[in-house]
Amino acid sequence: MNKLLFFFLATLSFFKNIFKTFSSLFNCFRETPSLFLGMARWDSCLDTDEEHVNFARRDELNLAHSEEREEPDGPLKFELHVCHQDPEYKSPAPLPRTQVKLITSWEAGWNVTNAIQGIFVLGLPYALLHSGYSGLFLIILAAALCCYTGKILIACLYEENEDGQLIRVRDTYEDIANACCKNLSPKLGGIVVNVTQVMELIMTCILYLVASGNLLSHSFPYVPVTEKTWTVIAFVTLLPCVFIKTLKIVSKLSQLCSLVHFIVILVVMTYCLTQIHQWSWAKFRLSIEFEDFLVSVGVIIFSYTSQIFLPTLEGNMKNPGEFRCMLNWTHFFACVLKTTFALTAFLTWGEETKEVITDNLPSFLQTLVNLCLLTKALLSYPLPFFAATEIVYACISRGNHSNYRSPLFALGVRGSFLVITLLMAMFIPHFALLMGLTGSVTGAAMTFLLPSLFHLKLKWKKLSFLEKCADISVFILGFLCSLAGIVCSIKGLLEVFEGV
Repeated sequence: MNKLLFFFLATLSFFKNIFKTFSSLFNCFRETPSLFLGMARWDSCLDTDEEHVNFARRDELNLAHSEEREEPDGPLKFELHVCHQDPEYKSPAPLPRTQVKLITSWEAGWNVTNAIQGIFVLGLPYALLHSGYSGLFLIILAAALCCYTGKILIACLYEENEDGQLIRVRDTYEDIANACCKNLSPKLGGIVVNVTQVMELIMTCILYLVASGNLLSHSFPYVPVTEKTWTVIAFVTLLPCVFIKTLKIVSKLSQLCSLVHFIVILVVMTYCLTQIHQWSWAKFRLSIEFEDFLVSVGVIIFSYTSQIFLPTLEGNMKNPGEFRCMLNWTHFFACVLKTTFALTAFLTWGEETKEVITDNLPSFLQTLVNLCLLTKALLSYPLPFFAATEIVYACISRGNHSNYRSPLFALGVRGSFLVITLLMAMFIPHFALLMGLTGSVTGAAMTFLLPSLFHLKLKWKKLSFLEKCADISVFILGFLCSLAGIVCSIKGLLEVFEGV
């Protein structure tokens, strides 16, 4: 036990030093005026067409940030001033009242890392079991595709003015949808997107609650408490979420969440390396079964999804021009980490690989890892919770209805969401299958279908032939993934109900 405690403390110290080192390097890159380091900064990774975005957007955000104030009888107001937008274009709605503390690229990167390094990562070795060598290719391809759709989604927020400068004229996913559907119905696109987003975010929150109850139950099997009771206990620890008002706080929690995730990965990979004498490439499959392969595709692709959060993150960055390169680095490192983790774990257990890889660990490590995963699940909850409540609050408080803009009403919205996620986590039967069905519809739509469709609609005249082909290919791929996921989920639900 002493050795295990020593190992855990050493691991924490190791990641603490890494975090300090990278923070120092990041600050050096930002502050050093030299030409070489200036070229090494993330700004240099931007495409030529977006070079003007940083300057225009930075001025606007600095102006808005310097003018933010708190009224005696109301919450903070934060308004985006668009100086060069098209006169015929309707001014977008102000950003949500909570978005007053801008975040750095580093903090935005932690939020993206939190979103794409979720609990799904623990299922990647099992995905390799059913997909073989093609699974390794899928991990790399999914990272590239999700990074691409994230960029084109943010590109839809901008339009060129008469001087050829890119100006941010939209703030949210909803604004993009409304701009695409304005000829059909001015608000139809926004309604569809908001409903889809809220469904996806609520289901994500519920998943974290269910996972927390399950992990507590397995960590303390000798305690005579049901899994639903453990879920309620986990829910009590999440009650402070009703007081989260800024993305800055969520970013800090995401940092802790990512560090905990790296600890879990380190523990599993360290154990796998001690079993390197058992590794064999013969464990990889050359032939695959179609249905099992579809399951693997779903696990791999949806482990990279973060598009729902991206417009909010980019809009709250101090330097939005650094967004594209931040997205590149987070997805690159996620791809490397996921490939290495999945490969080492699968080579260790082969055909005995379980759906959640931590179940393969020896019992003395399982408890430690389960507690780390519990911490990760609880720290991951605030990000989708914050995004969902902001969408609902913005929709309800739109207009001049002062009653809906009070801090007490905002508190009521967040509290209602907390209770809804708890009730659904405890009382929905066959939750895993319903989650799979919802994810196949909303996940594929928000990650592949809508970004590519919106990009084609808004930028068609300015896109090259290759860019149009890329968007169309992503749309077709997303449609096929969604269709396959829906078929598999419905088939599973029918089998469950037939057996009842």
